[in-house]
Amino acid sequence: MLVVAIIAGVFILFFGLQYLTILRMKLKKGKPAPSLKGAYGKAVKNKKTSVFYFYSPQCGACRTMTPLIEKYTKNNSRCFKVDISKDRATASAFGIMATPSTAVVENGKIKDFLVGPKPQAEFVNLLEQTRA
Repeated sequence: MLVVAIIAGVFILFFGLQYLTILRMKLKKGKPAPSLKGAYGKAVKNKKTSVFYFYSPQCGACRTMTPLIEKYTKNNSRCFKVDISKDRATASAFGIMATPSTAVVENGKIKDFLVGPKPQAEFVNLLEQTRA
């Protein structure tokens, strides 16, 4: 009985922390985007939609999504791939707590925040917004 209680506690803690992470990211919707420098800063101030995709090379889910976003970042000044192991400042400015995470910025505000892997069709639809 004690073993069952411990296992249940671990599951509740694990899923509770995941839910808390997602909730904290969702609460960023509508808030001002962080003040950044360089190309990131220009994109944040732009009135058009910009996408910031945060990933880690060690993240299994990121390995499936990252090749998809690479098609959009090559010739697109409003779609960014941010490796959190190399650019901790940008990840920290956005408050990234998990990877993969995607921030959609429009008019200097966070329009949407996605945490975790997403279906390819949903993710491509999001990325297409940066081409309009």
